[in-house]
Amino acid sequence: MRKCLLPCLALLALPVPAAAQQREAWQAPTLSITRYDEDWSDLSDADKRAHHWTGPLKYIPIGDDAWLSTGIEVRARSERYGDNLWGGADAPDDAYLWLRAMPYVDLHVGKARAFVQPIAAYAVGVAPSASPIDQTRVDLLQAFGEVDLGPVTLRAGRQMLSLGTERLIGTRYGRNVPLAFDGARADMRVGKAVVSLLAMKPVQPGSGSFDDATSDTKALWGAYAALPELDIYYLGYRNRAARFGGVDGREIRHSLGFRSHGVRDNWHWNVEGVYQFGHFGGQRIAAWTLGTEVGHTFPTLPLAPDAMLRLNVVSGDKKAGDGRLGTFNALFPKGKYFGELSPVGPTNIISVNPRVSATLGGGLSASLTAMAYWRASKGDGVYDIPGNLIRAPGNGAPRFIGKEAEVAIAWQATPEWELSTSFSAFAPGAFIRDTGPAKTITMLGLESNFRF
Repeated sequence: MRKCLLPCLALLALPVPAAAQQREAWQAPTLSITRYDEDWSDLSDADKRAHHWTGPLKYIPIGDDAWLSTGIEVRARSERYGDNLWGGADAPDDAYLWLRAMPYVDLHVGKARAFVQPIAAYAVGVAPSASPIDQTRVDLLQAFGEVDLGPVTLRAGRQMLSLGTERLIGTRYGRNVPLAFDGARADMRVGKAVVSLLAMKPVQPGSGSFDDATSDTKALWGAYAALPELDIYYLGYRNRAARFGGVDGREIRHSLGFRSHGVRDNWHWNVEGVYQFGHFGGQRIAAWTLGTEVGHTFPTLPLAPDAMLRLNVVSGDKKAGDGRLGTFNALFPKGKYFGELSPVGPTNIISVNPRVSATLGGGLSASLTAMAYWRASKGDGVYDIPGNLIRAPGNGAPRFIGKEAEVAIAWQATPEWELSTSFSAFAPGAFIRDTGPAKTITMLGLESNFRF
């Protein structure tokens, strides 16, 4: 662990340009994870470009009605696990360092654009060995062309996807190599709604340079309509090499979902429900989930805390071999689904998750989170975030999987540079104790992220 932490701590101490420490009156677009949805066209005004040291790099005029935008992310993240997967992992005590750099170039020519973002991702100390999501070396993360036709925008190529709050389709930004897709997307503006049509295949990272490839087993298609406070969507999914309950087969799954979200005074909410149907290996699919998130901010209290309660119910399979598969498939969800430490994923689970966060001043923020997990169905086991079965149901009758606590602190040192740390502990419950190794998982995370 010491060897992993020293390079990370050294990166935390890197100096940044003095100008970057000045908060300017001009409000730049919010930096996003996908980067391509940042709009820097307002910097065509040379006076605005002069307001911040990044201005000349975010808008580079190159001719009549043509300009470039550039940027980069440099991240170092160190993680240390104790008794991972309750002591059942191949390397339960693991400490490693992730390093990645993701520069990008965004070329605009009239109503057309070309966006290119390579990635250099390396890992040090991963045991027993680094996987392609830890280390892909040098590869192409995103590269697409786009044309704006007024009410319709067409895009084709390699791109990251983020739909809603990423319960089903996310970037998996937290891991060292984010998730990307190859395919086409059309965004249509209809009144206040934006309707996105998708036809995609996920990208499978390779362990060497320039060997990431389009998946030949998985495909995603659908339509996602986003209104000011309501999302409605259909997503189709195919996997020729799916596996459920120890059975391999071809999976065709259809998801119908809605999401209600918004802010009223000091209240905020995000409620999402999904029903799935289709077939797998001769079985009929009938699965569902309901996720709720309700919070309240207290602006008159010291530190203006925000209290939030999340409740998720995700179906599992009731009985193997009955011709009906009730196991929910979260498709491509965000990587940190329940927090920084997420050994369990959104399949066959009931979770209760209260959280309190506060702004401490001086760019500091902190949060304290608790989680408790139960199996939704006794006939099904426990899954990780990608949907792999990590603890079979066996003869384990208890539903209770375990409880977790997490504290996180972040410091926005400059507009471009953030430092963060988190500590998590997951104590096993009766089901884990009855079905295998049952030690308490601990994880310490340290991160330095510089983006502009």
